[in-house]
Parts: sequence; structure tokens; C-alpha cells
Amino acid sequence: MQATHCYIITGTSKGLGKALAERLARDKKNLVIGVARTPVSSAGNFHSLTLDLSDAEAILEKEAALFPEGSFEKICLINNAGWIGDIAHTGYIDPEAISQIHKVNVIAPALLMNAFMNKYDRYPGDKLIVNISSGAAGKVMDGWSGYSASKAALNQMTLIAQEESDLKKRGFTLYALSPGIIDTPMQETIRSAGKENFSNLDKFQSFKSEGSLSSPEDIAKKVIYLMDHFREFPAVLQDVREF
Repeated sequence: MQATHCYIITGTSKGLGKALAERLARDKKNLVIGVARTPVSSAGNFHSLTLDLSDAEAILEKEAALFPEGSFEKICLINNAGWIGDIAHTGYIDPEAISQIHKVNVIAPALLMNAFMNKYDRYPGDKLIVNISSGAAGKVMDGWSGYSASKAALNQMTLIAQEESDLKKRGFTLYALSPGIIDTPMQETIRSAGKENFSNLDKFQSFKSEGSLSSPEDIAKKVIYLMDHFREFPAVLQDVREF
């Protein structure tokens, strides 16, 4: 069966990206291209691409493999990969971590969005970009300056790209989606932070102990619902807790 839908997903070795790839790949009409720094085996209609998203040159070199040719009815880019960064107060952050978080959370999605919108500019099918953002983009959270700022930048990039598409009637639909608080390795990193670097530590530890974290599988269903029913969601900024 030839695929009629194509999904390009970053961060598919774990968490939400892995859950999305697995769920989408169950349907044989979908070609799923999974991008991860950690090697993942390809199987069936899931094609794995090993790529370090902090390496801008590597991203540009892999454009042909990332964005396939084909007469798909729908093609979607899901910029899911992200990093919480060095949880520390300004003045005590590892300088390399400052550079790294913006490479992964801002520069990589910007490069991928730019390449996707160039490649499929005249493409007649449905063209979606879903950037996985965070509620932290609009909050003041000590220790998270890099993460919050990078997600705020991602939101603004998404809003502007949608405006640009609309101005020239290019037919792209873009979202910056807050996925809620998910039980992933990122949450483990947050819970292991020192309280001197993160005053909200107790609150985030309680999310786990009280069973308040969403599963990656449940949030993957929400992301797929959004993509399947995108005409019902006109706003660029979306939150899974609202649908």
C-alpha cells in the first residue's frame, strides 16, 4: 500500500515523539520519518533518521532524506525534540548549555520549518507544522531561563510563519502546541534539580507522587486529533488541556 500521508517527527527515541511515531506507524497509509540523536531501528512504514539537532550543518545536509518527494494527501512536520537545559540561576549556568538549548529548541525547529515550507510551497495537499511548545513560554520560572525563552521564541516564530503563509495564501497550517506535563525523561531531570536552582522543585516532585502526569500515549492521541481535525482549530497557539 502506497502511503498517502507523511509525518516527519523529531525526538522519536523516547517520550512523546516515540509515542507519536508508534501510533502513526500503525496505520499503513502513513509514512513516518522519525528523527533522533539516538539510533532507532527502521521497520515497515517507519523510517528512522539519526541526526543531532544541535548540529545545524548536519540538518541542512539531511534535507533530502527528511523531506521526501511524493503525492501525499497530507504532510506534517512535528518539531517535538526539546531540551530542558541546565536548570540554574543566571550567573551560574554552564555557558555551553546556554548555546546548546537554543540550538536544539530554537535553531533546529527554525531550520526545519524553513526547509519544509520551501520544499512544499506549491504542494497541493494539506501542509501542517506542529511545534511542541510549553506553557513555560509565558511563565517566569526560576532556573528555566533558557527553556522558557526558547519556547517563547518558538511560539513567536510559529505565529509569524502562519501570518506569512496567510499573506501570500501559501496554504500552510502551523501550531505551537503546549502538551501539558508529561511523564517523560525531561520530568525526571526536573525532579533531580537542586532546590537552590529551582524553587518550584517540590511542586514538580508532587506531580509524579500524586499521579498528575499525563502519559506520552495520551498526549500523542491529542496531537493526532489536532492534526486530523485542524480545520476546527484556527488559533496558532494551542494547549492539549483545552481540547
